[in-house]
Amino acid sequence: MSGSAVTRWSTGNRGVLVRSVLSVAAGFLVFAGFPPRPLWFLAPVGIALLTLVLTGAGGAAPRLRAGFGYGYLAGLGFLVPLLPWIGVFVGALPWLALAAVESLFIGLFGLLAVLVSRLRWAPLWIAVCWSLTEWLRASVPFGGFPWGRLAFGQSEGWFLPLASIGGSPLLSFAVALTGAGLASVAVTVRARARGAENWKRPLAGGLVAALAATLVSVALWPTLPGTDSGDRTITVAAIQGSVPKLGLDFNDQRKRVLDNHVHRTLELAADVVSGAAPQPDLVIWPENASDIDPLRNADAAADITRASEAIGAPILVGTVLVNSDRTTTNSVIVWDGDAGPQERHDKKIIQPFGEYLPYRGFFRHFSSYADRAGNFVPGDGDGVVHANGIAVGVATCYEVAFDRAFEQSVRSGAELLAVPTNNATFGDTEMTYQQLAMSKVRAVEHGRAVVVAATSGVSAIIAPDGSTMGETPLFVPAALVSQVPLRTGTTLASRLGPIPEVLLCLGAVAAVAFAVVRRRREVRTPIQGSTEKAPAVAGREDPHGIGDRIRAERGTERTDSGDHSDV
Repeated sequence: MSGSAVTRWSTGNRGVLVRSVLSVAAGFLVFAGFPPRPLWFLAPVGIALLTLVLTGAGGAAPRLRAGFGYGYLAGLGFLVPLLPWIGVFVGALPWLALAAVESLFIGLFGLLAVLVSRLRWAPLWIAVCWSLTEWLRASVPFGGFPWGRLAFGQSEGWFLPLASIGGSPLLSFAVALTGAGLASVAVTVRARARGAENWKRPLAGGLVAALAATLVSVALWPTLPGTDSGDRTITVAAIQGSVPKLGLDFNDQRKRVLDNHVHRTLELAADVVSGAAPQPDLVIWPENASDIDPLRNADAAADITRASEAIGAPILVGTVLVNSDRTTTNSVIVWDGDAGPQERHDKKIIQPFGEYLPYRGFFRHFSSYADRAGNFVPGDGDGVVHANGIAVGVATCYEVAFDRAFEQSVRSGAELLAVPTNNATFGDTEMTYQQLAMSKVRAVEHGRAVVVAATSGVSAIIAPDGSTMGETPLFVPAALVSQVPLRTGTTLASRLGPIPEVLLCLGAVAAVAFAVVRRRREVRTPIQGSTEKAPAVAGREDPHGIGDRIRAERGTERTDSGDHSDV
């Protein structure tokens, strides 16, 4: 393509339109890389495409505010198709509103990427800016919404072992760095094809960024613990009782939901007696398996006791407990036969707009379902319960998306991880697969087997290396039984906790601060003999930045922060 053609398509209203379409396409590529599709490699490609848009690889770089706009469009292209399960039973408004608000953080990434794109080693700084905005999205508002972190699209990919040394923050960073590196390589190759000099060092820098995560991941694969790596092995069962109907009204028939889980447990007990199934040491029921408070309702308590005695093992029962002040807790109770209730985990990270509604009077104007939000309160504790001598770390449903949930459990001695969840409220959507991917990442992050018990599916048993040992279909009663290792050793990720994410965010803050100072100096310092800043020379002023490389190759275009047609 000729230089005039590139300019024609990268400036003016036509250029804005092209970049806008490419931004949405970049976000959609990231979405397409998420489960249930095994196309994890599309995520770094999407980041690469967005980086090309934000760094002006096809022409002059956009202004900061335009960078925000392109990032925001990419956010919509990603989150709108990722989150439709939000609105399955409550309408499109909450779904689209959530996607619109969360896209603001990807818009902020766009702004920051434009700002740091002319620094040395730009792919690195662009990637840490993604890490910073992802941390912000997982933190605010209302405790954050980490759904859609790049890490959670990599449960089937070759980057997954990185979770064992740096958790989901490092895994997300690896995807972003690979994408930014690919963009850098593309720009350099194109510049070389058009006659640019001093291209070798920039190409080498881009290749390092694009390949570093892959090389480290390959080296880490042999270090992941397998199913025979534990201190001892136990047999665990996950019960999926299913529900009488999907949607928000499934718990109108709470007794039938409880009966389903009791009945499926009794069937498993019969299989154990006949020799068709091994004797489990522990049984895990899903979240909301008993929405009848068994500490207040004698019939519910008797049913659970009967199931536990029949199977000959304690059951982790997902239930809703009513407090004396009429608030509720989303709890998991260890129920051990006629000994009854033992230790319990009260869900600590509760879901806004579902389990509780902030500013209820305001938000009820936007949806008739607002008043159906719960009145749950968060629990405390370390997230560990003990059953039959087994220390089990519990993250109930939404909690598994947050790094701190299992971090605390493992540090408190958890040998096995459990994710009781209820996905019946989201129907036949991709939500359950997206959440299952999080559990796989957590298994590798902490080197623990993970048992996912879901009311309506998908339930699964996951090995410490992230592989699936067993999985159920959706919407059918089922029981999974498998031997799993109990492990007390900790991964580097478990020992470091939030440190990798802190370092990545500090790197982003430092890069942004340096870019701001440099930008101000360039604005204030006149260029002798010209009002334009002299173009950068590849390999000299900005040998590894993305934005200046193609401008250097052209030699006459502006190298300030923006193409003014993007206003």
